[in-house]
Amino acid sequence: MSFLTLSHIKKAFGPVQVVHDFNMSIEKGEFVSFLGPSGCGKTTILRMIAGFETPSDGSIVINGKDQTSLKPNQRNIGMVFQAYALFPNMNVFDNVAFGLKVAGKPKAEIKARVEEMLKLIHLEHLADRYPYQMSGGQQQRVALARALAPAPQVLLLDEPLSALDAKIRVSLREEIRQIQRQLGITTVFVTHDQEEALSISDRIVVMNAGKADQIGTPSEIYSKPTTRFVANFVGTLNVVEAQVREPASGVVSIADHVLVLPKPLDGKKAGDKVSLAFRPEAASLAPTSSSGTLKGTVISSHFLGSVVRTKVDVQGSTIAFDAFNDPNNPPPISGQPVAIQLNPEGLMLLAE
Repeated sequence: MSFLTLSHIKKAFGPVQVVHDFNMSIEKGEFVSFLGPSGCGKTTILRMIAGFETPSDGSIVINGKDQTSLKPNQRNIGMVFQAYALFPNMNVFDNVAFGLKVAGKPKAEIKARVEEMLKLIHLEHLADRYPYQMSGGQQQRVALARALAPAPQVLLLDEPLSALDAKIRVSLREEIRQIQRQLGITTVFVTHDQEEALSISDRIVVMNAGKADQIGTPSEIYSKPTTRFVANFVGTLNVVEAQVREPASGVVSIADHVLVLPKPLDGKKAGDKVSLAFRPEAASLAPTSSSGTLKGTVISSHFLGSVVRTKVDVQGSTIAFDAFNDPNNPPPISGQPVAIQLNPEGLMLLAE
């Protein structure tokens, strides 16, 4: 049985429909990320779960109890914001203790719980510091501890890492995931950063114009996108036009390159045009003398550390492919003729 259920959620601000009939069930202890561009409705859904916004229609149920009409302070939910939102006049101890004091907990219980939370985020040595004396990453850890201190039934994270620099962002997202697993708390995370969502989520909701285009595991979202939007938004995607040769056998041709797709092309006939998509890792360099390869000219090569991404012009279409960095084998240079081999298992047929 699901722990957090969103049923037929809708939200309109005046004439503008921001969320359209959203449905989802989240299991207890699951880490779910809402991923999408600005204005897609992901933060609005988070705010409705928190109680800061009221759905125009639909219901929100947590642990079997309808929360839809409850105020934020009646929902037992912890929330971490992008801008930390720490109290500047309180030190770290008092910031973390705030929710417990409001709840009227005994002093001894508050002290023990705050010490437990500070140990969890590895900042017990900074209990007496004030927010202005701390780095952004440290402040966000304190905000996380403050949200967790009252033992909420659900933790909500609204783009908590976007204000931090890249290295801190990576380490803190891993720390958040580790703490979430340790506590087993049901967590909803909102982000526009696909790498964040892919790296730490149990499931991802890809939002587009107020709707969930796809809900799935990170592997499903990346490797088996069900819509053109998801395929383009998550990761780098190459799209090429192909011609159907033998639909029952899944045989298509891209220029002079003949491919057999993993599945038959139902509903297609010989001569039809189809759009094929593939990730950069589904293509590789081949000897220029190889038959059945795509011939092209190198546009550019970009050194990305462990990976080199090369872009190639193939009859007017730009194709990007990745190769592991090999110090003894320099990447191709601009203007160099190359041949590209495609892995049929990595090809996706895009719906028109």
